[in-house]
Amino acid sequence: MSFLEPILLTALPLVALPILIHLINQRRYQTTRWAAMMFLLAAHRMSRGYARLRQWLILAARMLAIAGLIFAVSRPLASGWLGLTMGGRIDTTIVLLDRSPSMQQRSPGAGVSKLQTARQQLAQTLAMLGSSRWVLIESTTNKPRELESPETLLDLPCTEPTSTEADLPAMLEAALGYVRANRTGRTEIWICSDLRENDWHADDGRWQTLRAGFLEMTQGVRIHLLAYPQTTPDNVAVRVTNVRRRQSGQEAELLVSLLLFREGESHDKRKIPVQFQINGSRSEVMIDMVGPQYELKDHRIALKSGREPGRGRISIPEDAHPADHACCFDGDDPPPRKTILVADDPQAAWPLKLAAASSPDPMVACHAEVVAIAQVATVPWEEVSLVLWQAPLPQGDAAKSVQSFVEQGGQVVFLPPRAPGEEQLFGVRWQSWVAPGEDIPVETWRGDQDLLAHVLSGEALPVGELHVRKYCKLAGEAAALATLRGGAPLVARVATNHGGVYFWATTPAPADSSLAADGVVLYVALQRALAAGSEGLGNTRSLVA
Repeated sequence: MSFLEPILLTALPLVALPILIHLINQRRYQTTRWAAMMFLLAAHRMSRGYARLRQWLILAARMLAIAGLIFAVSRPLASGWLGLTMGGRIDTTIVLLDRSPSMQQRSPGAGVSKLQTARQQLAQTLAMLGSSRWVLIESTTNKPRELESPETLLDLPCTEPTSTEADLPAMLEAALGYVRANRTGRTEIWICSDLRENDWHADDGRWQTLRAGFLEMTQGVRIHLLAYPQTTPDNVAVRVTNVRRRQSGQEAELLVSLLLFREGESHDKRKIPVQFQINGSRSEVMIDMVGPQYELKDHRIALKSGREPGRGRISIPEDAHPADHACCFDGDDPPPRKTILVADDPQAAWPLKLAAASSPDPMVACHAEVVAIAQVATVPWEEVSLVLWQAPLPQGDAAKSVQSFVEQGGQVVFLPPRAPGEEQLFGVRWQSWVAPGEDIPVETWRGDQDLLAHVLSGEALPVGELHVRKYCKLAGEAAALATLRGGAPLVARVATNHGGVYFWATTPAPADSSLAADGVVLYVALQRALAAGSEGLGNTRSLVA
């Protein structure tokens, strides 16, 4: 038997703590002879043997409880004959190794990164357990690779740190596929990660499919998690949030927005030198950072030539985490945001077209075009950011075009048609309209993320002020982002691997809702969908690296 935390076994002398307490309690009392108690003492002597036996049993139980707690915290691992007795020999051990940049963070004072520590602990621990087959799935390729032994984790180039974020759902999908394809016996999956949110994608719809897939395994699959969530105090990271190139006559400049954020509880004022390197030129800005984060908005940097693209790098001094102190970027003119609108109700079409065509930034061009269902096949999808569909759900070639558009990262918002049919797309279909004769209030909505999230100032969108007079019921698997009184969804999102698919249960027509009259929610939601859909267009895009 081995232990993941053997250092905690040094606490085993605490097992003697109940004995010490017993001896201390005995010294607290003094014996005083009293003639009236002679007969009681004689009776007590007759039952002393049973009482003493009971006391020793209680004392032994207390000592065993402390010893069991220490052993449990030390995380014992059964191997050899004990492991065979408890659960049988492991047929396949699959290692899911997170190589994302955050795993390069070094422990304070140790000088060893989380990834190095994880590899050493995995090699040492898995070598003790024994297995017929070892398989590695690392976070850059998500492809299973068989190993000769756990010790090879220390030497393989594919276990070194990278600049690519991890995708834990995709890694588990690869593990599940390997188990099914190879029909493995008793299987163990060891996940090694620092539990960063952008690596785990907690809201991804794939988790539900993965859960169902592993529950179907009859041979038994056990999942272990080696977590390294520790953060380095006062570690400062930089991330570029936006880069825009602005042309004015023969002159040009870059508008760079960035975010500084730091970990730990200490948020004292600190001076952070931020260095800009653009097209060979270097400049520096000193930032007084107070609190957990600081945002620099649209910092202007003049370009020497009006034709320069604006490639550059932003960096801050290195600290315990060497992978988050620099960002590279390539500035270019933002691509135009184009919206395709398919509608069977003119009263619902014009507010949608107006909201999609009104740009929130004078540097970003927005266009909205109304097309008929028959013209969908001729749409230049490589130029489109958003599709607004207020008509019966597409079928045939039109449905294939929309699905392909979503797979490429596009955004689609479906609104109910006047005459819902039996059509179904993305596992969702429209049912019947509901008109209760009075306004239906919005009861709940998600303000932490997605289309209805709070604005940058932290204020909530006025979703609760909307008046819904009619809505169309939905059938299918979709996560509600906003619900009406009674639980009916107002806005729902379908889980997809790429792109975004949304269903709005009402339209901006005056007889249906106040989306057009109270246009803030409609405008912000559509512009957010447009921004997300345009990320894959143009010559530049953002990647977490």
